[in-house]
Amino acid sequence: MALTVKPIAILDDNYAWFLRDEATGMTAVADAAEAAPVIAFVEKEGGRLDWLLITHHHGDHVAGIPEVQARFGAKVAGAAADAHRLPRLDVALKPGDSFQLGEAKAHILDSPGHTLGAIAWHFPDGPAVLSGDTMFAAGCGRLLEGTPADMHGALQALGALPGETLVCCGHEYTLSNIKFALSVEPDNAALQAFATKAKALREAGQPTVPTTIADEHEFNPFLRASDVAELAARRAAKDNFR
Repeated sequence: MALTVKPIAILDDNYAWFLRDEATGMTAVADAAEAAPVIAFVEKEGGRLDWLLITHHHGDHVAGIPEVQARFGAKVAGAAADAHRLPRLDVALKPGDSFQLGEAKAHILDSPGHTLGAIAWHFPDGPAVLSGDTMFAAGCGRLLEGTPADMHGALQALGALPGETLVCCGHEYTLSNIKFALSVEPDNAALQAFATKAKALREAGQPTVPTTIADEHEFNPFLRASDVAELAARRAAKDNFR
């Protein structure tokens, strides 16, 4: 079985994600915050959209859903805990549940920290994880609703996924994340190599994501934090980093 996963650049620095189960042709888009580019992308990919998936409730992840849904008739799936602040859900999911996209199954992971109701979607057949604003390339989301312990637990759960898993995150924050990460670990050779690669990709107008879970273990300062206290200190420092 194979799952195709492709980024869709939207808004100023967001990514939605297009998924297609190659066995059945069923498709989904995750975090469709802007309708026009998502609709154009889906049309280019054949014009079929079965599902709209949501990682968390913020407007820059959900605002385009009603228009995209109206265009394609797709159903919507997201976190049951956040149903009161999401577009109307056809399927409400809890951590530990599974979700089927054709023959590709997603495991739903609790992913609090940035927001308390956030979920991550792990598709072993990608292999890929839709990490939303929990894990970024070389970074993590701001603690807007959760605690450092929430974020530490969420990152450790993501970090326990197989190393080849693609990290499909919600933003192109990579260059600023690398700048901070280098202030934490200036001698990290893997981070230095990623900095060179990411800079070249952005100069060529290409996305720096997805990375992999194995990559993030090498250079993500928040995943590499030894405990909750170290993560909290690093997150506070990043909040004030320029």
